[in-house]
Amino acid sequence: MRRGSIFALLGIGIVAGGIATAVAVLLPWLPEDASRERGRIDFVFWFTIVICIVIFALVVAVLLYSIYKFRAKPDDDSDGPPIHGHTGLEIVWTLIPTLLVTSIGIVSAIVLGRNDAQGKDVFRVNVTAQQFTWSFSYPEANNLTTGVLRLPVNRSVELSFKALDVIHSFWVPEFGQKQDTVPGLHTQLHITPDKLGTFPVICTELCGLGHATMRTEAIVMTTAAFDKWLKGQTAATGSPNPAVSGAAVFKNQPCGSCHTLTAAGATGKVGPDLDKLPQWATQAKQPLEQFIRTSITDPNAYTQPGFPKNVMPPFASLPKAQLDALVQYLIQSSKKG
Repeated sequence: MRRGSIFALLGIGIVAGGIATAVAVLLPWLPEDASRERGRIDFVFWFTIVICIVIFALVVAVLLYSIYKFRAKPDDDSDGPPIHGHTGLEIVWTLIPTLLVTSIGIVSAIVLGRNDAQGKDVFRVNVTAQQFTWSFSYPEANNLTTGVLRLPVNRSVELSFKALDVIHSFWVPEFGQKQDTVPGLHTQLHITPDKLGTFPVICTELCGLGHATMRTEAIVMTTAAFDKWLKGQTAATGSPNPAVSGAAVFKNQPCGSCHTLTAAGATGKVGPDLDKLPQWATQAKQPLEQFIRTSITDPNAYTQPGFPKNVMPPFASLPKAQLDALVQYLIQSSKKG
């Protein structure tokens, strides 16, 4: 091949590779990197992309050069000369892709192994999935249960999952990891958040009519702020005063997003007004305490007229102490309202 042809191929390849690189780098294809696991996954992605860009540039260069250099004349309808394949070239273009694909497999296996490995000083959180909500329980804080996931930064976290009804799938795009939750199976996921912020928690498995609403947040905090929050919540939920412990449970659960309760400053309109609980209990012909408890653990047992069934998930997994505190808090607050 002449020197001019080599320079032409090289020039075309550089231009094609430059365009492909610009598209890959300048457009925001990936979510924000907020965990060590996400960083490793991104490395595999970019490792593969670099290989693809090189191959793309080579193929485009040869293709465009061949179209220009060896194009047939407009009136040439003859077949090309019969040429025997080049054995050495065929070996090369078979061997190189084999090595590239193998290298991608090796890098991926290393990353998966490291992402699955449990770190030191693990912080454990039990995650419960049900139609259509997430709940998070912290064994280190007497099983404090919240509707929002809070995590300390730069600490290995082990999430243990269980599903109460159908298959769900836990995903925080910025953490890079996704895990199915299957009824009857206990699955786990290791995450090491390395960036402060608030990130969406999404269910990515079609789990029913309310699937699109099965979302919450993961809040990554500094170690000092997280320890302060955890101790404060433990003290609050363990308080013998229902006004303190019940208020903490109400705040930690997604109650205020759906219901109105003046004492808690909640103004939700999706569900019945909790300030009118004595009135609703009378209509249901149930004692107030029994009515509130049943409405929390089995909301479809009685549905207030004007509100549909199967909207509020049952909070049967709420620890008894927290459930008792919440019931007493709602009794006191509704009577004041």
